[in-house]
Amino acid sequence: MSYTIYSDEYFMNEALKEARYAFEADEVPIGAVIVMKNKIIARAHNLTERLNDVTAHAEMQAFTSAANNLGAKYMQEATLYVTVEPCVMCAGAAYWSQVQKIVIGTSDNKRGYSNLSESVLHPKTTVIKGVLEEECKNLMHEFFQLKREDK
Repeated sequence: MSYTIYSDEYFMNEALKEARYAFEADEVPIGAVIVMKNKIIARAHNLTERLNDVTAHAEMQAFTSAANNLGAKYMQEATLYVTVEPCVMCAGAAYWSQVQKIVIGTSDNKRGYSNLSESVLHPKTTVIKGVLEEECKNLMHEFFQLKREDK
């Protein structure tokens, strides 16, 4: 019995689908998926507007969903795919969940955790940056361009 090993690009495309759902809902278009053993165990996108909750970031929603799916709070064998670099809050949640790897689409030069310190993440967490970077960056640019035009 064989199965397909999916690439980082494949899973980032899945995170981009989530980001597009956020875009359509007038949320900042950030999407996330959490993967274990080549299978998506959680999908999420920003819900801060809908829930009127500043903590309802895509990553936070994904961590909660994955923990519920696993019945456990630690995710040492999991990979977080996220379209935009996590903020300090989400990086802290990644630290506490002990996620094994984070794959980031595009950096966030204003609010990304790396602006503060790379050590916000768990020391065993591997980070890969720039997967489908242009697609992730362009979606954010388009969203905020439309916001500026609305004013």
